[in-house]
Amino acid sequence: MFTGIITSVGTILAQTPCPAGLHVRVRSTWTNPDFDLGESIAIDGACMTVVDFDNATFGVEVSPESLDKTTLGDRNEGDRVNLERAMKMEDRFGGHFVSGHIDNTGRLLAIDEAGSCLKMSFELPTELRRYVISKGSITIDGISLTVNGLDPENGLFDVMIVPHTQTETSLAQRQPGDRVNLEVDLLGKYVERLLAARLTD
Repeated sequence: MFTGIITSVGTILAQTPCPAGLHVRVRSTWTNPDFDLGESIAIDGACMTVVDFDNATFGVEVSPESLDKTTLGDRNEGDRVNLERAMKMEDRFGGHFVSGHIDNTGRLLAIDEAGSCLKMSFELPTELRRYVISKGSITIDGISLTVNGLDPENGLFDVMIVPHTQTETSLAQRQPGDRVNLEVDLLGKYVERLLAARLTD
């Protein structure tokens, strides 16, 4: 489980084909990270399992499914990626419930300046529209963000990126046309499932 609060912007050092799909080595900016074999780290919001590590670098194996369903297949060596380690029970809960299971990808459509903030507009895939509400939470490339504007009929939404998020994540480097990973609010999906079960009882 994650919270969508990015704690490091890492760099992809190498990508090597492997039997599981693609082995990706990432350098983090964490000091003395003390990685554990098998621990979960979200890379641009996609939960990955650490299969090897040394000092500040770690390796993960990205399956064909993840390469197809997330933006990890779009990344190249040298690209910067958002990183978050799985939360501990004693950690401060700063964002919202994030599973690290990407629901779909969407494209960045436009970037507009709004004072020191950036208004970023995205497409919203049809199957996700019912889970997104104005002022609700959504995860973009692993970042917990608030939905600022919403046009569900046309499949559009926008978020405001404050200066801190611009400098402490990789999102401000995205350009119109780029794909991003999207994960909708997990609680909304649970509520839908529970209500559907009650209606069929």
